[in-house]
Amino acid sequence: MFINTTFQFGKNAYAEAINAACDFFVLDKDEDELVTSTEQNSCYNCLFRRWTRESFTCMKMSRDEK
Repeated sequence: MFINTTFQFGKNAYAEAINAACDFFVLDKDEDELVTSTEQNSCYNCLFRRWTRESFTCMKMSRDEK
């Protein structure tokens, strides 16, 4: 089962993206896809993030699948 959630703050809410990073965070290995510093986890750099026109959608696994 997957949880599909749209980030409500858009593409330029860097502090909010850091605060929203969860236990499922996995750093995206594609350097072209990294948006912020890798020193702090950020949803903007997460492998489970899929960009949309206005923001991104999180495609993380549910706790039942972990």
